[in-house]
Amino acid sequence: MAAGPESLPVPVPGPLPVPLLVAAAREALGPGSGCGRRRRLPAARALHAAGEVLAVAAGLKPALLWDCGNAGPAELRRYLGRLREAGLAAGRLHVLGLGGSALVLRPALARGRLRAALRSRAPPLVEVSAARRRPALCGPAEARPALRHLAALLGHLRDAEAAGAEPVTASEVAPGDWNLCTVAGVLLGYPAVYTFAQGAENCLALTPLRVFTAQAACPRIQDGLRVRICSFSVPESLCAQLGDVLDAWCRELREAFSAQTEFVDLCISSEVVSLPAVAL
Repeated sequence: MAAGPESLPVPVPGPLPVPLLVAAAREALGPGSGCGRRRRLPAARALHAAGEVLAVAAGLKPALLWDCGNAGPAELRRYLGRLREAGLAAGRLHVLGLGGSALVLRPALARGRLRAALRSRAPPLVEVSAARRRPALCGPAEARPALRHLAALLGHLRDAEAAGAEPVTASEVAPGDWNLCTVAGVLLGYPAVYTFAQGAENCLALTPLRVFTAQAACPRIQDGLRVRICSFSVPESLCAQLGDVLDAWCRELREAFSAQTEFVDLCISSEVVSLPAVAL
């Protein structure tokens, strides 16, 4: 089979230099982080961040939403370059600025997620606007606006990849009226994603939600380090209707896990929670 655009040389896995990984993550925070004064990112969080990037590079998930401080696309691009120098994340990566957030993408996987959602006659979108009172799966007409946004993002990613051949590229998209919760959920590889009217409250307060979490150990970074691969929720009342997509997500994750060598001891768990308020 011919090599695809992401088939870049992958170094033989070996122990990673922990001090370099910590320093690279702290530099990505940039000046002015923290409340009133700059705070150093804890070493444990820095190593976990490196593990999350490695999970994207290893093909375990299509994207990572960066939540370590206020780094933007430029800082993240430099951070990923430092990780590559350390021998981590050798595959092609893309930093996407989206409505004030930054995501690290494995381009081919991210585009695949978008294409799969666009091909589906009934994509698993869960409408949670407060006016509905209870969560419900979207019908084709309700899903149409979100699908237009996903199609626009797919076009943006294609253009961004065509415009740059570097191992780590970056771009920014103006989301306009996009529902960022929906778009980010698809990019992050969630099997079902929430959607709601822009600016509206949601109906998830005190609603039983089943939270799925996938974790794995990454001894290459540090013995005992467990990295969260993915975490998402679906309304417990819709779990039966979403059974097929949840099973497919679990099966595909296990297959991807079997095809890589960076992580060991995959654990997929779920629990039901009810919260007084749910921010999306």
